[in-house]
Amino acid sequence: MKPKAATAELSLLCKALAHPVRVQILHLLRERRCLCGDVVNALPLAQSTVSEHLKILKDAGLIQDEADGPRRAYCVNQRLLERFKALIAAL
Repeated sequence: MKPKAATAELSLLCKALAHPVRVQILHLLRERRCLCGDVVNALPLAQSTVSEHLKILKDAGLIQDEADGPRRAYCVNQRLLERFKALIAAL
């Protein structure tokens, strides 16, 4: 049986990826670092909707952001993505 912390971590990550748009965003960010506007341009969604999805992914730790002037640039947190893969593999 899995330790409680690992189970909670896996559940949090799965919840963050439970929406198809967030999976699309993760795929996009695995290819390259993007500004929020780049993500918005790649999806048929309003900027506010994309921002909410980015926030959920960031809160889960799956993506990171950094200041790029007045804008935010996003990228995948590769370490956590590898951890997620290991948690799934252990199921």
